[in-house]
Amino acid sequence: MTPVPRIGIDAMGGDFGPNPVAEGAALALREWPGRFRLTLVGDEAEIHAALRRVKIDASLVDVVHAAEKVDMGAKAVVSARKAGTSLGVLTQRHKAGQLDGIFSAGNTGAVVASALLGLGRIEGVSRPALAAFFPNTGRGTVVLDVGANAEVKAPWLVQFAHMGTCFARYLLGHENPRVGLLSIGEEESKGNQLVQEVLPLLKSARHLNFIGPVEGRDLFKGTCDVIVTDGFTGNVLLKTAESAASFLGRSVREEVKRDPLAMFGALFMRGALARLRTRIDWQEYGAAPLLGVNGVCFIGHGSSGPRAFRSAIHTLTTFVEQKVNEHIREEIQSDHDSAA
Repeated sequence: MTPVPRIGIDAMGGDFGPNPVAEGAALALREWPGRFRLTLVGDEAEIHAALRRVKIDASLVDVVHAAEKVDMGAKAVVSARKAGTSLGVLTQRHKAGQLDGIFSAGNTGAVVASALLGLGRIEGVSRPALAAFFPNTGRGTVVLDVGANAEVKAPWLVQFAHMGTCFARYLLGHENPRVGLLSIGEEESKGNQLVQEVLPLLKSARHLNFIGPVEGRDLFKGTCDVIVTDGFTGNVLLKTAESAASFLGRSVREEVKRDPLAMFGALFMRGALARLRTRIDWQEYGAAPLLGVNGVCFIGHGSSGPRAFRSAIHTLTTFVEQKVNEHIREEIQSDHDSAA
């Protein structure tokens, strides 16, 4: 019998402490019983109190004590070097093989630094990249990098494309993922120096289904399954999309409340509105993987609530089950062999 994935969570990461972590764990345990084993790392007393509050059977969750936590405003590398924090203990347990995947909604820079220092990179990977899932008219698109590397070099984007292709294939079910390069136009003559440098590399890369430059609007049209860009641009894209989704949700609610007839009609549309909310709410996707590190490390929003933690647990479990990192290793090695 194949052992279930062992998933570790930084219970002190995020803005609200262990309570939403415990609530999210309860949701996941009810929805997918027996599919994973959870370990929560942080202040033992606080975690147990949170677990009692949501009435989780103590035998279903392991609790590992860590006396300190990483503050949201702390310096990334300094915090990552502290072994006694919940993030540090979590990373070390993963490195030691006691966990198959880890998740933190804490300080993003500290999580990235902790993963790099504690786990290292997959052989052949120049830089890891944060990959975010965006829902659209198709089965969704993966964008990377969305924050790990503000500035990048052209060859890194080729590696991002390979890693994103693996993610899209094994987690989203795209058989031959289409890869696009984010630019200001579909014409190859447009774009900044980075775009011009990476275009010929992507076009000549074997094992990539590269369709050419794409624009921001293509993200929600489902034109491609993977979009690569630098971390600065990707992070702006991510935050803008999340803000737009929140604005859309608020606007619909406000307009419905203004009109009694619309409120009456909303009763009949309740199911459709609920499905719309689920489709555009970032908490339904929970976390972004840091692809390229020698381990399974996912990062979430500081404002993550119970649904975000529930979704993160599910995504991490699937990532481990599908052996995505092994496929990334094969993809990167194949790219190196082709270049040689």
